[in-house]
Amino acid sequence: MSNEEVVELVLRRFGVRIAEDQIARAYGNEFRMSWKKAVEVGRFIKFMTIKQAQSWLQDTVNLKRPIPIRRFTKKQAHHATPWGGWPVAKWPVKVAYNYLRVLQNLENNARFNGLDVERVVIVHAAAHKGIQIRNYMPRAFGRSTPWFEQTVNIELIGAELPKEVLPKRLKLQVFK
Repeated sequence: MSNEEVVELVLRRFGVRIAEDQIARAYGNEFRMSWKKAVEVGRFIKFMTIKQAQSWLQDTVNLKRPIPIRRFTKKQAHHATPWGGWPVAKWPVKVAYNYLRVLQNLENNARFNGLDVERVVIVHAAAHKGIQIRNYMPRAFGRSTPWFEQTVNIELIGAELPKEVLPKRLKLQVFK
Protein backbone atom coordinates (compact mmCIF):
# COMPACT_ATOMS: atom_id res chain seq x y z
CA MET A 1 0.00 0.00 0.00
CA SER A 2 1.56 3.30 -1.07
CA ASN A 3 1.69 6.46 1.01
CA GLU A 4 -0.92 8.14 -1.21
CA GLU A 5 -3.32 5.25 -0.63
CA VAL A 6 -2.77 5.48 3.13
CA VAL A 7 -3.49 9.24 3.05
CA GLU A 8 -6.72 8.58 1.11
CA LEU A 9 -7.71 5.79 3.52
CA VAL A 10 -7.25 8.08 6.53
CA LEU A 11 -9.23 10.83 4.79
CA ARG A 12 -12.12 8.45 4.02
CA ARG A 13 -12.18 6.77 7.43
CA PHE A 14 -11.43 9.66 9.80
CA GLY A 15 -12.08 12.76 7.67
CA VAL A 16 -8.59 14.12 8.37
CA ARG A 17 -5.86 14.91 5.87
CA ILE A 18 -2.39 13.82 6.98
CA ALA A 19 1.05 14.32 5.50
CA GLU A 20 3.12 11.44 4.18
CA ASP A 21 5.69 11.90 6.95
CA GLN A 22 3.02 10.98 9.54
CA ILE A 23 3.06 7.33 8.44
CA ALA A 24 5.01 4.49 10.03
CA ARG A 25 5.32 0.94 8.68
CA ALA A 26 6.33 -2.42 10.08
CA TYR A 27 6.68 -5.78 8.36
CA GLY A 28 7.35 -9.20 9.80
CA ASN A 29 8.00 -12.08 7.46
CA GLU A 30 7.92 -15.85 7.55
CA PHE A 31 6.20 -16.44 10.89
CA ARG A 32 5.23 -20.08 11.44
CA MET A 33 1.59 -19.66 12.37
CA SER A 34 -1.94 -20.00 11.07
CA TRP A 35 -2.78 -17.66 8.19
CA LYS A 36 -6.52 -17.74 8.92
CA LYS A 37 -6.06 -16.73 12.54
CA ALA A 38 -3.59 -14.03 11.46
CA VAL A 39 -6.23 -12.57 9.13
CA GLU A 40 -8.76 -12.47 11.98
CA VAL A 41 -6.34 -10.82 14.41
CA GLY A 42 -5.33 -8.25 11.80
CA ARG A 43 -8.97 -7.41 11.08
CA PHE A 44 -9.62 -7.04 14.79
CA ILE A 45 -6.74 -4.69 15.67
CA LYS A 46 -7.27 -2.46 12.64
CA PHE A 47 -8.21 1.13 13.63
CA MET A 48 -6.95 0.68 17.20
CA THR A 49 -4.12 2.71 18.67
CA ILE A 50 -0.84 0.90 19.23
CA LYS A 51 -1.34 0.85 23.01
CA GLN A 52 -4.89 -0.51 22.73
CA ALA A 53 -3.79 -3.27 20.37
CA GLN A 54 -0.81 -4.18 22.55
CA SER A 55 -3.02 -4.34 25.63
CA TRP A 56 -5.61 -6.60 23.97
CA LEU A 57 -3.04 -8.90 22.39
CA GLN A 58 -1.12 -9.21 25.65
CA ASP A 59 -4.36 -10.25 27.35
CA THR A 60 -4.92 -12.77 24.55
CA VAL A 61 -1.46 -14.25 25.12
CA ASN A 62 -2.32 -14.50 28.82
CA LEU A 63 -5.68 -16.15 27.92
CA LYS A 64 -7.75 -13.35 29.48
CA ARG A 65 -9.51 -11.85 26.43
CA PRO A 66 -10.36 -13.61 23.15
CA ILE A 67 -10.24 -12.52 19.53
CA PRO A 68 -13.56 -12.60 17.64
CA ILE A 69 -13.66 -14.93 14.67
CA ARG A 70 -15.87 -13.48 11.94
CA ARG A 71 -14.94 -15.06 8.62
CA PHE A 72 -13.43 -18.49 9.15
CA THR A 73 -16.19 -19.92 11.36
CA LYS A 74 -16.91 -23.28 9.71
CA LYS A 75 -16.83 -26.13 12.23
CA GLN A 76 -15.80 -23.80 15.05
CA ALA A 77 -17.16 -24.08 18.58
CA HIS A 78 -19.73 -21.47 19.57
CA HIS A 79 -19.48 -20.26 23.14
CA ALA A 80 -22.14 -19.18 25.59
CA THR A 81 -20.45 -15.82 25.91
CA PRO A 82 -20.64 -12.92 28.34
CA TRP A 83 -20.01 -10.63 25.37
CA GLY A 84 -22.49 -10.06 22.58
CA GLY A 85 -22.50 -10.14 18.81
CA TRP A 86 -19.84 -12.74 18.07
CA PRO A 87 -20.31 -16.24 19.45
CA VAL A 88 -17.16 -17.67 17.84
CA ALA A 89 -13.99 -16.64 19.63
CA LYS A 90 -10.49 -18.01 19.97
CA TRP A 91 -7.33 -17.35 21.90
CA PRO A 92 -4.65 -17.55 19.16
CA VAL A 93 -1.61 -17.25 21.43
CA LYS A 94 1.11 -17.79 18.82
CA VAL A 95 -0.49 -15.33 16.38
CA ALA A 96 -1.01 -12.71 19.10
CA TYR A 97 2.61 -13.06 20.22
CA ASN A 98 3.89 -12.55 16.66
CA TYR A 99 1.61 -9.53 16.14
CA LEU A 100 3.01 -8.10 19.39
CA ARG A 101 6.51 -8.39 17.95
CA VAL A 102 5.50 -6.52 14.79
CA LEU A 103 3.57 -3.92 16.86
CA GLN A 104 6.72 -3.27 18.90
CA ASN A 105 8.57 -2.75 15.63
CA LEU A 106 5.84 -0.34 14.46
CA GLU A 107 6.09 1.60 17.71
CA ASN A 108 9.88 1.87 17.39
CA ASN A 109 9.61 2.98 13.75
CA ALA A 110 7.03 5.64 14.68
CA ARG A 111 9.25 6.91 17.49
CA PHE A 112 12.25 6.98 15.12
CA ASN A 113 10.23 9.03 12.59
CA GLY A 114 9.39 11.57 15.30
CA LEU A 115 5.71 10.65 15.66
CA ASP A 116 3.75 10.80 18.90
CA VAL A 117 3.28 7.09 19.69
CA GLU A 118 0.16 7.74 21.79
CA ARG A 119 -1.62 9.11 18.69
CA VAL A 120 -0.55 6.47 16.16
CA VAL A 121 -3.51 4.42 14.89
CA ILE A 122 -3.16 1.19 12.92
CA VAL A 123 -4.82 2.04 9.60
CA HIS A 124 -3.74 -1.06 7.67
CA ALA A 125 -3.17 -4.59 8.96
CA ALA A 126 -2.66 -7.43 6.52
CA ALA A 127 -1.54 -11.04 6.72
CA HIS A 128 -0.11 -12.52 3.53
CA LYS A 129 0.77 -16.14 2.88
CA GLY A 130 4.52 -16.70 2.88
CA ILE A 131 6.61 -19.56 1.61
CA GLN A 132 5.54 -23.12 2.23
CA ILE A 133 8.01 -25.23 4.16
CA ARG A 134 7.85 -28.64 2.52
CA ASN A 135 8.32 -31.77 4.53
CA TYR A 136 7.29 -35.37 4.07
CA MET A 137 6.42 -38.03 6.62
CA PRO A 138 7.63 -41.49 5.58
CA ARG A 139 5.03 -44.23 5.67
CA ALA A 140 5.06 -47.97 5.30
CA PHE A 141 5.77 -49.71 1.98
CA GLY A 142 7.81 -46.85 0.53
CA ARG A 143 5.03 -44.26 0.61
CA SER A 144 5.09 -40.78 2.11
CA THR A 145 2.58 -38.17 3.19
CA PRO A 146 3.09 -34.44 2.64
CA TRP A 147 3.59 -32.58 5.90
CA PHE A 148 3.79 -28.95 4.76
CA GLU A 149 3.92 -25.89 6.96
CA GLN A 150 2.52 -22.49 5.94
CA THR A 151 4.30 -19.27 6.90
CA VAL A 152 2.72 -15.84 7.20
CA ASN A 153 3.95 -12.30 6.50
CA ILE A 154 2.45 -9.51 8.62
CA GLU A 155 2.19 -5.92 7.36
CA LEU A 156 1.16 -3.04 9.64
CA ILE A 157 0.84 0.64 8.75
CA GLY A 158 0.19 3.29 11.39
CA ALA A 159 -0.68 6.95 10.99
CA GLU A 160 -0.44 9.77 13.51
CA LEU A 161 -3.87 11.34 13.90
CA PRO A 162 -5.13 14.42 15.77
CA LYS A 163 -6.43 13.83 19.29
CA GLU A 164 -10.05 14.63 18.42
CA VAL A 165 -10.41 11.65 16.03
CA LEU A 166 -8.55 9.02 18.05
CA PRO A 167 -10.56 5.96 19.13
CA LYS A 168 -11.55 6.69 22.72
CA ARG A 169 -11.81 3.08 23.90
CA LEU A 170 -11.62 -0.42 22.56
CA LYS A 171 -14.33 -1.53 20.17
CA LEU A 172 -15.56 -4.37 22.39
CA GLN A 173 -16.07 -4.65 26.09
CA VAL A 174 -15.63 -8.32 26.81
CA PHE A 175 -16.50 -8.47 30.48
CA LYS A 176 -19.35 -6.43 31.91
